[in-house]
Amino acid sequence: MQPSPVKLSFKEQMHQAREEAILQATCRLLGEKAYDAMTMDDVANAVGIAKASLYKHFASKEELCCAAMVQILGKVQAFLDTVPAELAPQDKLRALVRWSLERLIACEMPLLPSRNTALRGVLMADKRYLDTLIGVSDCIGQWITEAQAQGRIDPSLPPLVVLYTLFARACDPVVSFLKEGGQFDDAAIVELVLKTCFDGLNSR
Repeated sequence: MQPSPVKLSFKEQMHQAREEAILQATCRLLGEKAYDAMTMDDVANAVGIAKASLYKHFASKEELCCAAMVQILGKVQAFLDTVPAELAPQDKLRALVRWSLERLIACEMPLLPSRNTALRGVLMADKRYLDTLIGVSDCIGQWITEAQAQGRIDPSLPPLVVLYTLFARACDPVVSFLKEGGQFDDAAIVELVLKTCFDGLNSR
């Protein structure tokens, strides 16, 4: 028999619910303002709690953003698991980029600095983050090499370059530029960025 799940006390349930609200607010704020502009006061105000209460959950901004990144990577992994196995590799990659762009345009994708050493140090020291990142990267990397073997992606490109190029679409400033311009709706922006990503700028 499977052991019965441990029933959390009301206090523990409230603690978990507040922590989830904190992480959701952090992901949204990181999507709207990016890491450097976001403050712990912003998060506390968004959740409706005192900053002292926020620090009971996360000791620093870096620790909080690391937890947010672990959560979003978990969502990426969950999405990858739903991609139909029978799709062609390039179509799997296109589906992933579409999903990422939709999250980005909805301000659900954190815009984190690539060179913030304090945050990078926290991320690299977090086993959950590293394990999930490796799993996500391995899955996408396999799709890339399969697409190259089929001639759908330029086989002369190092797979790592393709991987980073696809990762970059999750924080592509073109999306915000087009959205702020007001000439295209969200769905059109996603399609346009997808087209330039996978079809390039050359006329066919």
